Amino acid sequence: MPSKFRTLLYFFLAVLLASVLGSVLQTQFNLANLQALGAPMPLTVRLQTTGLDLLGFSPTFALLVILGFLFALPAAHLLARSWPTGRWLLFALAGALAVWLAMVLANALLPMPTLIGANRSLSGTLGLMACGSCGALLFAVLGQRVVPVQS
Repeated sequence: MPSKFRTLLYFFLAVLLASVLGSVLQTQFNLANLQALGAPMPLTVRLQTTGLDLLGFSPTFALLVILGFLFALPAAHLLARSWPTGRWLLFALAGALAVWLAMVLANALLPMPTLIGANRSLSGTLGLMACGSCGALLFAVLGQRVVPVQS
């Protein structure tokens, strides 16, 4: 498989992972807030809402992740060349910062206070940033060169 195609595939998988995790997290934060207000939240409602949000919200979050990852992943790759022992830390931080900066930018440009409900609390923001870290780490793992063993 050509290197550029493989890198694009890895990028897509990283965005997919971060977006799915972020969508599930966002849904559960919203449902927890409704439950705190007294709304009943049976497991069936949680599962149905999660499924709907995977279809409805995850494309929006994926767009933010793509915008962030377009800058963050190449930067992490370049920095990892200079600090190979810190590769995992660099990619984890790059993914987290990419999502955080994308949310900050979206919140600044859009007329509503926050685009993503989970971003209204520190724990929700940190959770979404962790989703970005997971996606960036997947990209780092998949993109790591495997050196063949000499016999």
